[in-house]
Amino acid sequence: MTSSKVPYQHLMTLQLDVDSASSLPIGMTTKGRRTIAPIKGGHFEGAKLSGKVLPGGADWVIFRNDGVMKIDVRLCLETDRGAHIYLSYEGQFVANAEALKALASGTELAPESYDLTVVARLETGDESLRWLEDAIVVGTGKQSGFNPTYDFFVIGRER
Repeated sequence: MTSSKVPYQHLMTLQLDVDSASSLPIGMTTKGRRTIAPIKGGHFEGAKLSGKVLPGGADWVIFRNDGVMKIDVRLCLETDRGAHIYLSYEGQFVANAEALKALASGTELAPESYDLTVVARLETGDESLRWLEDAIVVGTGKQSGFNPTYDFFVIGRER
């Protein structure tokens, strides 16, 4: 077996402002405890794009009994140039029961106490950003209270 490095480039850092006080508890479903957490804003910055997160997005999250929180986020970005980008990502937050309990209270967690990884898709009508629609994008996150910060990376050769 040979070892090879997968090429990747940093796309952006995304910081979200989650309106945890307005979260809608759906309750226990067959998949786990469903909650919808509205996103009221935020910002993103990278070498090729930066701007703000528009209000109206949300995280359709499921808390499973095994310590896994399944993430399903959909939101709209507006670049500094005025282009709109639909960003959706799915993934998971994995932690032990103690860390999940601390997270639920808004406590800042030690980075080594959890793992937050996602896969993202982007769509835009802006021709200059059309390459985003073909990009394979993954991210890692850090939790600061209820507000996550993600670093997103494009996998593959630079476009």
